Amino acid sequence: MIIKILGSSGSDFHGVKYNDKKVENGKGELMSMKNFPSFINESSNQQQVRDYLKSVSKNEKVKKPQLHAVISTKFQNHSKDELTKVAEDFMKEMGYGMQPFIVVFHKDTDNNHIHIVSTRVDKQTGKKINDSYERLKAQKALSITMEKLYGQKQEEELEKLLNYKISSLNQLETLLNRNGYRIGKNTNDENSLNIFKNGVNQKSIRGDQIVFDNSKNDKRVKQIKAIVSKYKELYSNKVFKVEDNRKNEAVLPKEKTTEGGNDSNMKIAFESELQKKLKDVFGIDMVFHQKDDKNPFGYTVIDHKTEKVYKGSDIMKMNEVFEFTSDKLDKKTFEILKDYNIRSQDTKKILLEFFNKNNPEIEIKDFMLFENRGKKDLETYRKVQFEVKDFIKNKKNTNDEKNMSITKGEDGKLYAVHTRFHYIGELQSLIGEKEYQKLLNPIQANENRTENNERNALSKAVNEMLFELLKSSGTAKDPAENELKKRRRKRR
Repeated sequence: MIIKILGSSGSDFHGVKYNDKKVENGKGELMSMKNFPSFINESSNQQQVRDYLKSVSKNEKVKKPQLHAVISTKFQNHSKDELTKVAEDFMKEMGYGMQPFIVVFHKDTDNNHIHIVSTRVDKQTGKKINDSYERLKAQKALSITMEKLYGQKQEEELEKLLNYKISSLNQLETLLNRNGYRIGKNTNDENSLNIFKNGVNQKSIRGDQIVFDNSKNDKRVKQIKAIVSKYKELYSNKVFKVEDNRKNEAVLPKEKTTEGGNDSNMKIAFESELQKKLKDVFGIDMVFHQKDDKNPFGYTVIDHKTEKVYKGSDIMKMNEVFEFTSDKLDKKTFEILKDYNIRSQDTKKILLEFFNKNNPEIEIKDFMLFENRGKKDLETYRKVQFEVKDFIKNKKNTNDEKNMSITKGEDGKLYAVHTRFHYIGELQSLIGEKEYQKLLNPIQANENRTENNERNALSKAVNEMLFELLKSSGTAKDPAENELKKRRRKRR
């Protein structure tokens, strides 16, 4: 989960207007309004909300009173309600717990995210809330919030990493970088290093605290080599380049973020299915080392099972493990593909055809799709079910075929692809056996419907004839009953 503090162009609270448009267009949902007076509520229009925020922000010394933050989770890892709870707790940690603020959930990107809009002018005192090092404070506040809500303690995670067995400082740096940390020099002590995460200094360590392990005759090396050799036959070892050239673009018109970082430079990574599978199944993380956009010159192996870091060539030569290609993919597309629940070769082929049909400008190859047997949560599954059923029902009138598709696999089964939830699954389990059979045999279904209608019509006609016959007999009794009485009288 990440937090961004957006810049502000003035004191007009354009963040409220921006989020209101998202709600009007069906791309956003107002989740919470805190600390507003009773006459400002969910039914108030955006101008009323902006006017109120401006009225409590009258301080000539504060040129940009609007606080506008975005908290984003990867794909749908957290629901709108979970994100709202995170936002409210985050505001308390930032010192804005008593300030008026709104929380709006956005569903117009691949990642669930919420926007928070408030004022930096204290509602009670009229003074500016201290915003020094605001972005660093925001990172810290989010970390504390996540720890409170989900028990994610960064201190314990970092201490565990620092206890891994390493043989060089470069290996320590690789280990920490892989887990979102960065090592920097301590300007106050040349013999110490600072460890940062999201720009926040987490810990300082002295050089003499780092213990190097150069032990030989490690049995685990043979085990890792055997695992790699076996899985290389099962999963693709082709390596392709992943380019991340997403710049720090403005989220709002006329607003530019001013966060630090080298975002203007393209970030390059190299990926393969074998690499991911070894990490997911065995905790064996293979990290490539490269300069600029050239192919890697080496790799490091991080074994999370034994908590030890190895030089890659001590396990196997890099070219014995991987096959490097000239193919490349952009980071956003790669992350989306990686999130799909690909459970078989059939689903992989269907997805490949679907993406290449709907995104001809992007060349996607089969080795770029990784097997992923992870299940989607129940809430996501229910949403997919509903939208797939609706898609089938209204297919003739839909313009949503780029976002959803029903396709027949080589195994003869029908599959549904849903791009917004990154889901692919058997259609039968999504819509049920009865609806599935109707879809497979529409002619038979129509014949059965016609036959039932004819049977009902015939039954209705017979009943009407009997009713008319009873009326015409002058009695309310069955004619057969009258005939039986006549025979009885004759016998007497």
